[in-house]
Amino acid sequence: METIKGAVEHIVFRNSSNGYTVAHFDIEGDMVTVVGNFEELNLGEYLKMTGFWIEHKNYGDQFSMESYAMEIPTSTEGITRYLASGILPGIGEKTAKAIVKHFGEDTLDILDNNPDRLSEIKGIGKKTLAGIKEVYTEQREVRHIMIQIQDYGISANWAMKLYKTYKADTISVLLNNPYQMIDDIRGIGFKIADQIAEQLGFETTSPGRILAGINYSLSECYNRGNTFMTEAELVDTSSRILGVDADEIVYQLGELILMGGIIQETVRDQIVYYPRNLYEAEDNTALAMARISKGIYEIPNMDIEAKIKKYEKDMSITLDDKQREAIIAAMDHGVIIITGGPGTGKTTIINGIVRIFEEMGLKTVLAAPTGRAAKRITETTGHEAKTIHRLLEYEFSQNEDFPSFSKDEGNPLEVDAIIVDESSMIDILLMDSLLTAIQPGTRLIMVGDADQLPSVGPGNVLKDVIESDVVKVLGLERIYRQSAESMISVNAFEINHGHMPDINNESDFLFLNKNDGDKLLKDILELVTYRIPNAKGFKSIQDIQVISPMKKGKVGVVNLNKELQGVLNPPSDSRAQREFGMVIYREGDKVMQIKNNYRMKWEDVNGFEEGEGIYNGDIGILETINEREKSFTIIFNDGKRVVYDFDQMDEITHAYAMTVHKSQGSEFPVVIMPIVGGPPLFLNRKLLYTAVTRAKKLLILMGSNYVFRQMIKSGDSQERQTALKERIIDYINNPMI
Repeated sequence: METIKGAVEHIVFRNSSNGYTVAHFDIEGDMVTVVGNFEELNLGEYLKMTGFWIEHKNYGDQFSMESYAMEIPTSTEGITRYLASGILPGIGEKTAKAIVKHFGEDTLDILDNNPDRLSEIKGIGKKTLAGIKEVYTEQREVRHIMIQIQDYGISANWAMKLYKTYKADTISVLLNNPYQMIDDIRGIGFKIADQIAEQLGFETTSPGRILAGINYSLSECYNRGNTFMTEAELVDTSSRILGVDADEIVYQLGELILMGGIIQETVRDQIVYYPRNLYEAEDNTALAMARISKGIYEIPNMDIEAKIKKYEKDMSITLDDKQREAIIAAMDHGVIIITGGPGTGKTTIINGIVRIFEEMGLKTVLAAPTGRAAKRITETTGHEAKTIHRLLEYEFSQNEDFPSFSKDEGNPLEVDAIIVDESSMIDILLMDSLLTAIQPGTRLIMVGDADQLPSVGPGNVLKDVIESDVVKVLGLERIYRQSAESMISVNAFEINHGHMPDINNESDFLFLNKNDGDKLLKDILELVTYRIPNAKGFKSIQDIQVISPMKKGKVGVVNLNKELQGVLNPPSDSRAQREFGMVIYREGDKVMQIKNNYRMKWEDVNGFEEGEGIYNGDIGILETINEREKSFTIIFNDGKRVVYDFDQMDEITHAYAMTVHKSQGSEFPVVIMPIVGGPPLFLNRKLLYTAVTRAKKLLILMGSNYVFRQMIKSGDSQERQTALKERIIDYINNPMI
């Protein structure tokens, strides 16, 4: 590691989203190119930077900055370059030299304390002097505060975040309650704030630290899918993280409750604690569900049986009793749930409900939690479906963890019925937002598979609503979507009920017993590249999807993507590539969008249509990488072509392999899934069932027969701690609702 000092001369490139910057610095009279992540960078700033020298194949020697700090130059040469850098209006190199020649090493002291003396320099008149004083005063405040912050051992990046938030109050906030930063500055969590507080000398038992630590411990609800923690869990977790006695935690818990930061409740005879927003979301959802359920939804003068018979005739189908009951229930109830596995006729019911509602003049909308799920229901029904975020008109905000919507109780959805597919993927926060925007009289039809994995976010909405037993639930078990040879749906049913499936090597459901990790990886690569394409005619990239329950390991998603890229899209002089972090992206790669980007512009490949919006889970091919334009282009599977800037590479990932959670809401012609040992939390029946039901034409499970059997026996994954079911029941039994 080396250290260099100098002033910013020219900013060549800057990525505002992650701070990556290419800039020219004046380092003791030499122009040096510096690359690295700067929270903010302004012309003329004088920095001390630590890093190492690298040689760029196109741009020569560069200094790769690892850390930096703001400083004040002390030599006359450094002061001259600092003033000549453009930091002050009206001062160029000639004037800077004149100032330093006149005042010497006292120049900056003169600027700080007696700037009017600059008028002694020829060429600096009243107007120029006024401009210099105004800018320098602001720069001085920034510089002095930044240097003070850095004296506490805080990095320049975090120092700038603090200054941008608190301005002149920065030092006061730091010295009084550094944990305030957690609420005020995105990206600063408890661990970073605690490190800063320790550098500032705060005691481990300080009330502010304990309060922040309890909130941090309670935030684990979001990672585990819970809406609350029991008192014992919260006290034990907080005590361990903070390194203080449980008595201290219990005392401060009372303070947090009084402050309204967390909510204390009794659930199933246990004292529990909620983050406030999860409590409000769960309670609001329960109340809204109870109100919708209690509503009267009758359609007078309507022969529904005749409508159903006409639908059957037009579609050349015969509905069974359960399907008929589902369509009728959608007319008579405020909310119903239609649940069932693949091939059980959910889409047939949705089509029937939409058609009959349309004939009655009722406006119906279709929605799903993800973009891929919305596209799939659009394709299978022929009716446009939107993501729930799009339906509720997502409003852009800095905090993507807690989105806001323009559709709410004051601006509700003007529709008569809402059909939501893949409802098992809806977390409690999104469900609360959806129900808030539903006005009285609107029907809600929730469709999904209650036996799939629950939502990534907190809550277990579909399961809890079903178990409340106050909503009309139609459980579909009869399998329709199968041919004489198909075993995917049949075996999925068996797995879901804890039974060992029929592993028939002549069917479309195959299990290959492989216990050697290296051999397993080799076989996956061979299956994808030539064995399946040669034997079945499927295309390696377009049709075959590898799904893994793990991210790490030889057959985890990370390594699988690297290995599959190596055999399906190896390096070539004819294909440009670009390194991003530890990953190399190459033209021709199979990639996936991993965050919703509602403002991303697209046009279809034929140039006939254009619009905005690319969604988490969208899959496509990386078409081009353009170093000159600093951009790359992806053609998604639905024909949308999107041009990204290089600084948006954090929005994509390779998609040769994906996790089971990422695969939810999608179906693929062929699915290959390795089954190896791992944490019981990940290897369970729900996860296996979810993966199996992603395959449409061919499923190949390969790995340990023992682990396969254990997953089937394991039953549900770890139960989530929620109280939505109990709250719905309480509100239903409340005569005032």
